[in-house]
Amino acid sequence: MKEVIIYSTAICPYCDRAKALLQSKGVHYVEIKVDNNPALRDEMTQKAGGRRTVPQIFIGGQHVGGCDDIHALDAQGKLDPLLDVQTMEKPLEHRRVIIMGSGPAGYTAAIYAARANLAPLMIAGPQKGGQLTTTTEVENFPGFPQGVDGNQLMINMEEQATRFETKLVFGEVKEVNLSQRPFVLKTDDGSYSCDALIIATGATARYLGLPSEEQYKNRGVSACATCDGFFFKGQAVAVVGGGDTALEEATYLTNFCTKVYLIHRRQDFRASKAMQDRAKANPKIEMVLDSVVDEVVGDGKTLTDVRVKNLNTGATRNLGVQGLFVAIGHVPNAGVFKGKLDMDDTGYLMPAPGTSKMNVPGVFAAGDVADKHYRQAITAAGTGCMAAIDAERWLAEQL
Repeated sequence: MKEVIIYSTAICPYCDRAKALLQSKGVHYVEIKVDNNPALRDEMTQKAGGRRTVPQIFIGGQHVGGCDDIHALDAQGKLDPLLDVQTMEKPLEHRRVIIMGSGPAGYTAAIYAARANLAPLMIAGPQKGGQLTTTTEVENFPGFPQGVDGNQLMINMEEQATRFETKLVFGEVKEVNLSQRPFVLKTDDGSYSCDALIIATGATARYLGLPSEEQYKNRGVSACATCDGFFFKGQAVAVVGGGDTALEEATYLTNFCTKVYLIHRRQDFRASKAMQDRAKANPKIEMVLDSVVDEVVGDGKTLTDVRVKNLNTGATRNLGVQGLFVAIGHVPNAGVFKGKLDMDDTGYLMPAPGTSKMNVPGVFAAGDVADKHYRQAITAAGTGCMAAIDAERWLAEQL
């Protein structure tokens, strides 16, 4: 088996996701943490061809990229040969309830389903722990008067769910058959069937869509300040967005950076007043309002600046930054259900009003994949509870 090296940080959901994939294949790896070691950070950046994001993974001395890259190789069937491992086909595993997704909605559904003796199986999805694992501090989740680190909150939820004998498996559902019961779900590592399905797949970060943004993604462009902020210590960066996530990331980045420009296309922010007050009071944050990112400037290898355009005057200017963090919202992770379940024109699942029940009996939806209005951890947890209770009652009716 080839030597596998992962450069990572202590708090990085993408690192955890990559490691979980390797663990599922029984692969031993050497982990090099670069959090507080500038020399190792520079070593990683140089070996990875200028990439300034974690994780960076090397197999047999070959650089294969980051988390998305290694999962793409796995989806294409190229990872196992690269690792020199043989994958045994697993028998179909059946559960009364399967939960797709491992954010607040998924974990809460698991807790309730497990306590109802339904022995749920949870398929973690592409980002174990969901969006909260990229959040530095959660101040509005009840029960934590001093706030709580988002990653720690999800660790606590996972421990609570597994304490009640929820089985957690890593992987992402790539194909579903809801035309008959039991339902069948296929992942890269095996197939599962269930009598009831709870969908809590959440949402993923939306990018600007600029060709230059794609060119310099992971080379100065990031969607996770928690993961990659330390790479820009002592430098100036920009954050684009107007919601809680954008303002929180801007505030967090002031712990590392000399200057943070907050780019927003309007005068008014969507973020909570408390978050706005904190950001506006921070002397390191400069608001760049009525403006959009016009171009990500680079030298072909890495981002060197960001050009913004004022929407009122049309004037453009370079900000003089070395990094760009994108926080402009999310896209629901419901693509695998297109044409199978009711969804609106933006891809959000549409359960029956006041319930978690989808248009296919035995299928339930919870969390951000079905919520375009609130998108809060506490509302996701609440709908996770609803989905588990709805599933339990529906299963009882089938006896």
